[in-house]
Amino acid sequence: MTELLFPAPAPRTVPVNGESALYPVRRIFCVGRNYAEHAKEMGAEVDREAPFYFTKSLDALEPSGATQPYPPGTANYHYEMELVIALGAPVFRASPEAAQAAIFGYACGLDMTRRDLQDAAKAKRRPWDTGKDIERSAVIGPITRAEEFGPIGAQRISLTLNGTLRQDARLSDMVWSVTDLLSHLSGLYHLGPGDLIYTGTPAGVGAVAPGDRLEGRIDGLSPVLLNIAVA
Repeated sequence: MTELLFPAPAPRTVPVNGESALYPVRRIFCVGRNYAEHAKEMGAEVDREAPFYFTKSLDALEPSGATQPYPPGTANYHYEMELVIALGAPVFRASPEAAQAAIFGYACGLDMTRRDLQDAAKAKRRPWDTGKDIERSAVIGPITRAEEFGPIGAQRISLTLNGTLRQDARLSDMVWSVTDLLSHLSGLYHLGPGDLIYTGTPAGVGAVAPGDRLEGRIDGLSPVLLNIAVA
């Protein structure tokens, strides 16, 4: 056995509804500007030639129901409610039809963002890493198997902040469908089991403060919950 200089990180996992076995996470991809109204509120337009992506490290993964401190280095920490795809089979250079077969399930997710750092990076045409790839910023609820969720259509996606509705849209509002996203992304990476894809957020994003409680919902999926600790 190879000796390690220090203990290796424990596998990062997500519960699956109705099952004892956990879903092991390999990578986290995120889609930018996949709802036209959100792109508009960010002062941008959707790139309709091709979707674009950024990534988060495994340290970003956070289970639903967690209470976390307000992160360092920001004064403008934002929520973004999203549908998450969980893959269960390899997919590479796949057609949309073949990509559908690789989906293990879906979950509710929050892509938490240091908006001030992201905006500063945009202004200087620099990468978004410090604004997006933040510890505990990829919050995820339990996964529901794809066959139990059924086809993606006009399911409602919404988020409340301290009980007040802030985001409210339909999955059918996505510019790039789930299968189109997987087909395109699989032309850039050898996707496979354990890969999560956060598919973008609708309009209505905003800042959180210490003591806030977030609850995100998508029809047919378990909700995602997050508490921001009191300072």
